[in-house]
Amino acid sequence: MGFAAGRMLYVIVNDIVPQTHDHGHDRTVTLGTMVGLLLMLSLDIALA
Repeated sequence: MGFAAGRMLYVIVNDIVPQTHDHGHDRTVTLGTMVGLLLMLSLDIALA
């Protein structure tokens, strides 16, 4: 399950993020990705 989640994150970061950078939303997408990852990690630690 962890491998599938890691692979999905790779696909998102590798495919979708560069497309949003081409449209001028680079800071918003990068910040949103970082906040989302930190939230996911903190929830994993808090609920485990």
